[in-house]
Amino acid sequence: MTRRYLGVIGLAEALGVSRHAVHKWRGRHPTGSAHPFPAPDVEIDGAPGWAEDRVDEIERWRDGLPGRGAGGGRPTALQREYYATAATRGLDREDAAHTLAAFQNSFPDMSAAEICTWLIREWNT
Repeated sequence: MTRRYLGVIGLAEALGVSRHAVHKWRGRHPTGSAHPFPAPDVEIDGAPGWAEDRVDEIERWRDGLPGRGAGGGRPTALQREYYATAATRGLDREDAAHTLAAFQNSFPDMSAAEICTWLIREWNT
């Protein structure tokens, strides 16, 4: 079975940021720093690669950056999709955020990304 990895561009797309943001994070938060950027799983010809299943981990790392706070910063691509789908169901952004928080409290073993993905799928069926 082939294992897929995300390069800087793929990781940036998964996180809903520019590739420049990923490069900045890696430069500003090197190994050994107080909040090091998650190390790549592979390196091919000098290009880093992260396993696809680490996106949630890297998203949590980003959410822990100073100044981001709870719900701070720009929403990820998945969060934007979640809010857009919630809007088609008549929820404004605040209601959608409360819904997500309620599910997170009810299902603490699930990440916010897993809950968003599940709700999007349920609402689209």
